[in-house]
Amino acid sequence: MSHCARANGQCGRCDGALPFAFTMAFQPIVDVAQARAVAHEALVRGPKGESAFSILGQVDDQLLYLFDQACRVKAIELASQLDMTTMLSINFLPNAVYEPSACIQATLQACQRVGWPTQQINFEITETEYVTDRDHLRNIIDTYHAMGFTTALDDFGAGYANLDLLTELTPDTLKLDRQLITNVDRDPRRQAMIRATMGMAQELGINLVAEGVETAAEARWLYRQGVTHQQGYYFARPGLELLPEVPMSCFAAILAEP
Repeated sequence: MSHCARANGQCGRCDGALPFAFTMAFQPIVDVAQARAVAHEALVRGPKGESAFSILGQVDDQLLYLFDQACRVKAIELASQLDMTTMLSINFLPNAVYEPSACIQATLQACQRVGWPTQQINFEITETEYVTDRDHLRNIIDTYHAMGFTTALDDFGAGYANLDLLTELTPDTLKLDRQLITNVDRDPRRQAMIRATMGMAQELGINLVAEGVETAAEARWLYRQGVTHQQGYYFARPGLELLPEVPMSCFAAILAEP
């Protein structure tokens, strides 16, 4: 990786103002066994709820570092304003981090400013297909762990977020991609792959979150296998600058006898 651009408390890549506005929506991650939300993932949106794609499409290579930093700060500030008491899960782009201990400074300052505990932040690693320097990514994870953050590998089981990453990386959580989750209650192949992933994760001491859960049947099958942490439209859609409520009926349907 190239050298860090921070000098005398300033960074030529990360400081300044973006040429467009954005905000965050929050989607709960639930623990079915406890029937409550245990985390909220911050998802970028336009000021009026425009899609993430419409915002990300405005981020070029020159804005990548500034945008990544701005997203972290915005997520922390909004979570504090909303009196969030769960874990805050923030996506980050590995290629937007040059030197982990320097590039985390804006995040740490935002936490200090609003009184947000660092141990209440989980960083989700996204777009791993663009990472060619595995040593750099491992250094990011190790540095974040040393600072009290936890990490998750997003979209596990799809694209480049696959098994080989775990030979070098030590995330706290794997988020099972929705391609593995869709129709899992009636698809033996998906069931076999998830059971195998569960066994591997248990041996490695890694937690699992099933993302993209859209039906009670999917949620029920996962819960009965032991995947209790779940996320998806079945529980709640992302709420623009708010924390969506998860209806208790969602949990009741999962726990009900077939």
